[in-house]
Formats: sequence, structure tokens, C-alpha cells
Amino acid sequence: MKSEDGGRLRALVVEDEWPARNYLVELLHGTGLAEVIGAVGDIESAREAMRIESPGFGLDVLFVDVQFAGDGDEAGLDLVRSMTPGPRSPAVVLATAFERHALEAFDLGVVDYLLKPFTEERVLQCLLRVRDRRASLFPPGSTPAPSSGPSRIVARRKNRLVFLDAPEIWAFEAADRLTFVHTVHGTFDIDLSLSAIEASFGHAFPRVHRNWLVNAAAVKELERDGNETHLFVGVGLRDEGNGVRVPVARDRAQAIREMLLANTAGLRRM
Repeated sequence: MKSEDGGRLRALVVEDEWPARNYLVELLHGTGLAEVIGAVGDIESAREAMRIESPGFGLDVLFVDVQFAGDGDEAGLDLVRSMTPGPRSPAVVLATAFERHALEAFDLGVVDYLLKPFTEERVLQCLLRVRDRRASLFPPGSTPAPSSGPSRIVARRKNRLVFLDAPEIWAFEAADRLTFVHTVHGTFDIDLSLSAIEASFGHAFPRVHRNWLVNAAAVKELERDGNETHLFVGVGLRDEGNGVRVPVARDRAQAIREMLLANTAGLRRM
């Protein structure tokens, strides 16, 4: 079910389980009411993404689970408790499998409480509620213009700064506690973490591996060899092209394949 009314809300999804995170992102995009600017799997990445978005008031709604492996049974609630309330703070939606936190959640001012498994109708209802809340806080003519987010990446080459447009970028890689951007012009180092980049550029640079984000529009080949999956991202095909070969995590391979096959023709689906 899709709604065509109103503008699109900028959403951040915080969920440590990849299938649930991916499904919620799909449902949010499918409503036509939301643009997912980031989908992260741990609390620290969420805090970093929110720090980046807060100066421009670009984040409208935060979808956060309660329990996170390695962070605690109430890590999501702890994140909400730590947030500074205010009219320009993002609306908070708890998206969880447990009903027992609902009372405290609403005491904390959350806008909605989504129980798993999510449905299209329930997610749409939630976004309409968030939009109505935002409209009540910012009547027509007073709502600040939403931030469109960064449109370029700035990288370093010795004592120079290099400015890159998204189509020039093939992939981002985390290695040896550094982050690198692979481009048509070469490889450079940047100061942002992968989680910060993912939060800023959203689904244009999906995470295919814990150490890699790729430019979905620049993927030229998907290769499977037994249990291993790789992408070739760049110009031309791998044998004669210029680009980078990127590993795909096993638990993400099927979702990445389906993402790449969306809006394509030529392959018989089984």
C-alpha cells in the first residue's frame, strides 16, 4: 500500500538483525512517505549518524529496536533516554518484538510502538502518525526546509583535498582502522566511518560487507563461486575494465542480489 500525500520523512533505522533491518527499510520506502537516509546495526553507529544529521535538523524519525546483541537488553531504550527532547528532535518509533517496554516508551515520548513482524499497513499508519505530529509542531510556512544531506565526499591526497561526486565513487572500504574511497581517479583516505557514510547517503551506497559499501549504480558484475560472492564495481567488465572487486558477506548475498536485480530485465527468475 502506497500513499502519495505529503512530503517524504527522512528516517534512520537502527536494528542489529540484517533481515529485519532490510525488510523495514523496504516497507518504509514502499509507502512513498519516507526516505531512509541510513540503516545501522549498533547503537554507537546510530549515535554517530545522529550527530551528523543534527546540525541541519535533517532527521525526521528514528526507528530503533530495544535489544542489541553485545549492547544489552535495553540498549535501544537507553539511546532514547539519552536523547535531548525538543521540537526539532526526531520523532522516535520503537520497532521491537516485545510488548513489555510499551509503557516506558510512551513515558519517554515515543510517537509509535511497532511490533514485529511488521506489515505494510502498520508501517504506513505509523508514518502518517509521525507526519501528523510534525505538522502540528511546524504548521505550514514554519517548517524548516529539510536538509538534503551532503551531495559530495571530500577525501585527502597528501596536503590536498579532493572533492568527489557520487557517480565518481565506486566503493568505500574500512581497513586497518582507516576508511578509503575507491574512485575512477584512484583510492583516497577519508575521515568518516562507514556508518557515517551509510547514514548520510542511505540506499545509494548499500553495505554489502561489514568492511565495504558500494555504489549500487556502479556495480557491473556479480560473481558466485561456491559459497563466496563478489561484486565488480567500476567502469566496464572485470576482465577489461577499471574498478575494484568487493566481497559480499554470506548473510547479505541474497538480499544484495535481489536489490541489484530489482528494476532489471533479461534474467529468468526461479
